[in-house]
Amino acid sequence: MKLHSETLGIGVDGQEIEGTLLRPRASRGMLPGVLFVHGWGGSREQYLDRARCIAALGCACLAFDLRGHEKTHAQHETVTREENLRDVLAAYDALTHCGHADPERVAVVGSSYGAYLGTLLTERRPVRWLALRAPALYKDAGWQVPKRKLHQDPDFEAFRRRQVAPSENRALRACARFRGDVLVVESEKDQVMPHPVIANYVAAFTNSHSLTYRVVEGADHGLSSAQWKQAWTDLLVTWLKELTAPARGAPQEQPQAVATAAAAPES
Repeated sequence: MKLHSETLGIGVDGQEIEGTLLRPRASRGMLPGVLFVHGWGGSREQYLDRARCIAALGCACLAFDLRGHEKTHAQHETVTREENLRDVLAAYDALTHCGHADPERVAVVGSSYGAYLGTLLTERRPVRWLALRAPALYKDAGWQVPKRKLHQDPDFEAFRRRQVAPSENRALRACARFRGDVLVVESEKDQVMPHPVIANYVAAFTNSHSLTYRVVEGADHGLSSAQWKQAWTDLLVTWLKELTAPARGAPQEQPQAVATAAAAPES
């Protein structure tokens, strides 16, 4: 399928961040929208190949650069979670106002810090599908502190290794309130986001319509192997293809179990 690609300037707080919008060139009517939120130290470039795959299914996809990255890298040491959340909100609004994405059929896909921000977005905007890879978790305290300084907390590592209830954490509360479909993907050998963090997220989705949990066998946090990157892409595309089929007017495949035990995907 031929795709249309365009660069968007997204206004936020008197500044501009950049995004890339991808959609089928011959699309008619409103399409399911997919917003990609990269992790700390990443960029939208990391998601463009996946966005092309998903746009080819019949979706309008937007990947963008958070402040503190790429052209706004000068803000890397000072940008806060509040500011980055406003970036995500602005990008969501750009996607749903582009004239091609249906605001009632939006998926949010995030990795690490981007997954954390994606959960917070669900409290402020309608989200139907939520895909989280190696989602990060932070204390609620220090919301206005530069994100880079959060790691200076002497309790930072210990916090990520203990059980945290939704009542104790803003992101997990958002997960507990979320009623759409969820995909959580963990890296088996993740040294940045230990298993207790992922377990806290999975346990929080008590009201989701469906929950799919997968583990990429042998993978590290950043998916440094091409095989691990492909495994994540395959999981994401397969999951979105199934769930967005009715919204795209495509024949719906036999659904998978709504909750699955940890299993390594096929490479």
